[in-house]
Amino acid sequence: MIIEVKVPSVGESVTSGVVSAWHKKSGEFVNEGEPLFALETDKVSTDIVAQKSGVLETKVPQGQEVKIGEVIAIIDDSKQGAKQKKEEQPQKAQPEEKKKKTESQKKLEAVPASVDGGRPESTTQATTLSPGVRRIVEEEKLEPEKITGTGQGGRLTKADVLKAVENRGNAESSQVAEAEAEKKSKPSDARFIRKKMSPLRRKIAQQLVMAQHTAAILTTFNECDMSTVQELRRSKQDEFTKKHGIKLGLMSFFVKAAVEALKAVPVVNGRIDGDDFIQNNFYDIGVAVGTERGLVVPIVRDADKKSFADLERDIADFAGRARDGKLKLEDLQGGTFTITNGGVYGSLFATPILNPPQSGILGMHKIMPRPVAVDGKVEVRPMMYLALSYDHRAIDGKEAVTFLIKVKECIEDPKKLPLDV
Repeated sequence: MIIEVKVPSVGESVTSGVVSAWHKKSGEFVNEGEPLFALETDKVSTDIVAQKSGVLETKVPQGQEVKIGEVIAIIDDSKQGAKQKKEEQPQKAQPEEKKKKTESQKKLEAVPASVDGGRPESTTQATTLSPGVRRIVEEEKLEPEKITGTGQGGRLTKADVLKAVENRGNAESSQVAEAEAEKKSKPSDARFIRKKMSPLRRKIAQQLVMAQHTAAILTTFNECDMSTVQELRRSKQDEFTKKHGIKLGLMSFFVKAAVEALKAVPVVNGRIDGDDFIQNNFYDIGVAVGTERGLVVPIVRDADKKSFADLERDIADFAGRARDGKLKLEDLQGGTFTITNGGVYGSLFATPILNPPQSGILGMHKIMPRPVAVDGKVEVRPMMYLALSYDHRAIDGKEAVTFLIKVKECIEDPKKLPLDV
């Protein structure tokens, strides 16, 4: 039976990906559950495994962009039996082959080596090298079958292997010289270097442009005083770590605050689908994670039902697996709202881009001590700028501002959050 290998769905807004690598070649036998190819999208790079065992026939080359649902290979599972038979035959033949080999070896061992460093014409190079020739071959780690013998009947002589050693040395010196010459020929002050963008980076670029072209993106800003949250983390850190085995971070506070704000302004938790507006009544929050390969957004499921400790564990787990390239497809699907923290890189102020098809994204930034007015007095407080980018087609300015103020209030007064720290 022929099984079609299709590009799987990797998220609501993802319509295509890139086959960045085939792990199996066309014509090779693959086992069920064995990795077939690596698929890269703007969200993730993941290995797709075989659903059945059989012989693979690829339909697209490595590096080609493919659409979700496109057939890119087939697996013929009818050839599985033939494969198994081939594997069984050598196993059954082993005792007989071993017996024949043993008898052959005995005959070879009975043949004396020739005095002149060669070998009898009726024997092979691998078993009848003279002691002197064999010593050089072993010490220099040569491959006798690749050396041309000049002795009688094509026998390898001592001069043959010594010449092979000399030629290898000359070749290595030549390679080193060529490498040095190439290095010198390349100017160290080149004005530019051209290189191909990675498939993942190309997909990210396409996705970002698509977001700009399909949504009316607007950003509103505010700032929040981080004093209370920082003090709460300091006072509860040891107790929290001892109890839960994980540190109390900053992101869990913002996830909790975002959930409260989404409950207060539900429209931000929705999305446009054609001529319809879909209102989500669940809170799956995407947390953007930067990796060497690009930005990915794993989803914290049902964030409204999770404790601070649960949120911190989920976020730490996602961050680790994202950097190791071990995120699963389901980790990236179905988010209703996204939070991104440019502050970890030192960003003081920025406008985040929507993560389609979502209608809102909250941008966190670096905490900076700044002079602010507090009860009519100037005080230096740890301040953070907040940015909410939103789809103005679905969300009005009043709703966006109300949302961001709710986040600010929850952070400045964490008692408004369901605290369990």
